[in-house]
Amino acid sequence: MRYNGGMVIVPSIDLRNGRVVRLFKGDYAQQTTYDVDPVEVARGYELAGARWLHMVDLDGAKVGRPAQVQIVRGVIESVSMAVQVGGGVRSTADIDALLDAGATRVVVGTAAIEQWAWFSELARDPHYAGKLVLALDAKDGVVATRGWTASSGRRATDLAAEVRGWPLAGILYTDVAVDGTLAGPSIERTRELARATDVPIIASGGVGSVEHIRQLLPIDVWGVIVGRSLYEGKLDLAEAIRVAAG
Repeated sequence: MRYNGGMVIVPSIDLRNGRVVRLFKGDYAQQTTYDVDPVEVARGYELAGARWLHMVDLDGAKVGRPAQVQIVRGVIESVSMAVQVGGGVRSTADIDALLDAGATRVVVGTAAIEQWAWFSELARDPHYAGKLVLALDAKDGVVATRGWTASSGRRATDLAAEVRGWPLAGILYTDVAVDGTLAGPSIERTRELARATDVPIIASGGVGSVEHIRQLLPIDVWGVIVGRSLYEGKLDLAEAIRVAAG
């Protein structure tokens, strides 16, 4: 489902111990820490023209509960962008805490997969309509959970088909094999997922250049997450936004 202004570029801030970091293929042992303040990073994204921001609480993802809510709140209060937040969301209370902190929508991954009946009911609750994003982080097409350390045994395309017609804000699809590599997104797997559902798809993982943005344009996705390529100067955010709008 394409946004009426073109594909949306969603810059990302991944937080660990209050710092901006990136993991290589989701491996906590292969972390790059960037000496930048998350608030300043967010403000820079906004100045470049971004209208959405993606935040990941990596500490939360590892311990199973949001661990940096106050930092997230501080970033949200510093910008006028819409912000989606994930990492460690395991309960309705976790979702409410992030919405109360100012998040426009909340990303739910592990808990959705492991407590499918709970997530199914919540997703259909009018109070949460348009506020929940289902995270499908896949290894070889199979959804991984618990900070990408466990396998659900369920295929991403099957789950995407199952939520067809649900009032979700989107499906955040990450191919773990390319995440943090800058080697390019998983085009064919993303295409397959988009064809399986009518829920807006947000692609994630591997984007390292404007050319990678162009490769995603023919696919019917709402937007794409970009992170490490921005920190390392390999992608100009303003240029990426212009290309995606085309």
